[in-house]
Amino acid sequence: MLASGMKETLSQLVPTGNGRPPARKQLFGLDAEALTALMVEAGEPAFRGRQLAEAIYCQRIAEIDEISTLPKALRQRLVDDGWQIARPAIAQRFQSIDGTERYLIQQADGLTTEAVWMPEGDGGESGDGSNAESADSLDDCSPERESIIDCHPERAPIIDCHPERAKRVEGPAVSKVYDEARRSTICVSSQVGCAVNCQFCLTARLGLQRNLTAGEIAGQVLAIFERHAVEVGRNRVNLVFMGMGEPFLNYDGFIGAVRLLVSEVGLSPRRMTVSTSGIVPGIERFAAEDTEFRPKLAISLNAPNDSIRDQIMPVNRKWPITVVMDAVRRVQLRPRERITFEYVLLGGVNDRPQDAAEVARLLRRSGLPAKVNLIAWNPGPGINYATPQPEAVEAFRRALADAGIPAYVRKPRGREIYAACGQLKRTVEG
Repeated sequence: MLASGMKETLSQLVPTGNGRPPARKQLFGLDAEALTALMVEAGEPAFRGRQLAEAIYCQRIAEIDEISTLPKALRQRLVDDGWQIARPAIAQRFQSIDGTERYLIQQADGLTTEAVWMPEGDGGESGDGSNAESADSLDDCSPERESIIDCHPERAPIIDCHPERAKRVEGPAVSKVYDEARRSTICVSSQVGCAVNCQFCLTARLGLQRNLTAGEIAGQVLAIFERHAVEVGRNRVNLVFMGMGEPFLNYDGFIGAVRLLVSEVGLSPRRMTVSTSGIVPGIERFAAEDTEFRPKLAISLNAPNDSIRDQIMPVNRKWPITVVMDAVRRVQLRPRERITFEYVLLGGVNDRPQDAAEVARLLRRSGLPAKVNLIAWNPGPGINYATPQPEAVEAFRRALADAGIPAYVRKPRGREIYAACGQLKRTVEG
């Protein structure tokens, strides 16, 4: 099965910005600069562009005629000219017994992709050395942490859509709301389907249908924000680009979405993580990004050596482990930041004691400040792997920890609704 699809699959593994849907007159996805240019071209004052951006991304208004800050005549002219906001919308929702929600999100051309809301996260941010962890640790008053939340909950700030206009509201009720959403995580997709063909992943069964635009990626986040009434700067929400697709095979769309979410929505890149299967040209581009718009990096490792990784991740035959590690070393990390290595444990394949020892040696020799997220494989129909036993997972984690490698077990969230890692395939059951 692996060999028959290898040639066709690897031919797709080149970073590209192509595959976008036909151009439409959509406002969602345009940043403030582009919206300002649009307004100026229409003979309007430049500040109308900023008003548009705030309405679309901060107030999350979905219809032009509801933007009360714009004159009624201008709103009508935009509609008459064929403009629409066209924010992606939740088409279907599936809820797990653990509170996780999986969404089919419809884009303007009718295609759907998937996103997941985890109300308490899954532990994936633990130990990464950033402010995404230990939000209630009052003895950690580092400058990095203070940029997001005051170290004392009774003085917790409420930040509006743009950090440069931050405002403070006094009172203990603020920290109570803050705590209620502290650990929420949103997992978003970067493509419809995926070309990487990891053998243990349901998304691979879709193949690659097309890339998502920056607006389509960011729109997943705002659609979920709207559903859960998330208040930027008050509710603590982490974003992970770990849904359908390989972000670094749609680099322009992915980084464009990050810029929209940082510049227009007011999110911090320190609360975002992007996962790649090891697309080296994408990692090299990522390493050149300004930290102002750079999320944290996770590498989907999943094997202790090239022999096993070749079999379960065909991408390894193009960019083997040593080449990926060399590229990752070029990423300039923030203080206390670590590279996350994601490791899906497949029963009897890569979860043995000798595998753990080899992973520990690999990461120690890399010289990288690293942590490992262990993920017990989440089953899917037609995929012939086994979920490891809990004692095997714990033994693997302990072996890494004993070797000095921080290791954490990611909690499976929403397995029964096909919302867990590796299960996204636009399934309508659940």
